[in-house]
Amino acid sequence: MRASAFLYPWDVNGDPEAPARTAGLGVRQVTLASAYHSTRALTPRHPRHRIVTASHAAVLYPVDEARWRGRALRPYPAGDWAPGDAYGEAAAALAGVGLDVHTWVVLAHNSRMGEEHPATSVVNAYGDRYPWAPCVAQPATRAYLAGLAAEAAVRPGAAGTELESLGWYGLAHLHAHDKAGGVPLGDAGQYLMSLCFCAACADGYGRAGLDAEELASSVRGALEPVWRGEPSGGGWAGVEKLLGAGAAAATRLWRDQVARSLQEETVSAVRSAAPAGFQVLLHADPVSFHCGANAGVDPGHVLSVADGVVVPCTGGAGPLTPFAEAVRAGARGKVLAANFTVVSGMGGRPDGLAADAARAASLGATELRLYHAGLASDTDLEAVRGVLAGLD
Repeated sequence: MRASAFLYPWDVNGDPEAPARTAGLGVRQVTLASAYHSTRALTPRHPRHRIVTASHAAVLYPVDEARWRGRALRPYPAGDWAPGDAYGEAAAALAGVGLDVHTWVVLAHNSRMGEEHPATSVVNAYGDRYPWAPCVAQPATRAYLAGLAAEAAVRPGAAGTELESLGWYGLAHLHAHDKAGGVPLGDAGQYLMSLCFCAACADGYGRAGLDAEELASSVRGALEPVWRGEPSGGGWAGVEKLLGAGAAAATRLWRDQVARSLQEETVSAVRSAAPAGFQVLLHADPVSFHCGANAGVDPGHVLSVADGVVVPCTGGAGPLTPFAEAVRAGARGKVLAANFTVVSGMGGRPDGLAADAARAASLGATELRLYHAGLASDTDLEAVRGVLAGLD
């Protein structure tokens, strides 16, 4: 199976050995960040640094000023962690050793935008804002995301893109000094705490037959036992138990429609800017009410829109199954990329990659994604190298 490794530009720039080392893993492709959220990242082999702190969500190339002139919502430039055309410099170095380069674009995940434009954020049933989570129902936010995707995806020389966070973001978030795990919320509690009650969503609930104020009150009441420590229940049945089947279905109908239309509009914007043959994949979860970096999607719908999906499989390859079923039902020729964490310090199993890849292939995976070649130790990378050599 074709394999691609994720990288940041700062893993490559300033390290003349990085391109050849990456190619030596046995991958044919690199998925290189061109627009990314704030992070603190380890660089265990770089000759100049060991820790890179990206203090805010930013594009890692010079923006097209003409595209964004006069718009309140626009991409933020990176600081000294990715100066100038950091993406372009890294992409050229990687292409120079024969690697295909695809862009990696993070979309609806931007804490700085939420702080500077608070009205753009998801607002929960208690009135708390989530500055890291732009509400994807708001027209201005949707226009910003489509524009960002088109610009950040279609960089010079890129053969394709992988779009992350193209859907609802909610409560779950890797936040600095996070203290939000004291009460286990489960799928159902996470969903209720991720419902948005901004003006755009209140209008949407109204069109779905719900009164937003009454819904927010119902959500708060449903969560009271959860705050006392009672289990919320798993899966969609747990949401229905907490909120009632009718109200739960209406919220999901509204949110699924918002996410589906955003995915259609954004992929269309990328295709309009891209050359023929440009590949567009989405990081995706096959359960549409799930929120986060791997956006919850309807498998059949998303495979009718994009060229394929990148599916989180570190905890097991089961999430591939609904996408494989959609392929068998008619979505032929689509990419199903199984994404495995290969950093042992982040819960990955590089020593088990051969078995994991075989299991993923048996469930329909056509490609592998390896997270993350820049963060992994030498020992982890050696294990990956041995597995990929055996797949040739």
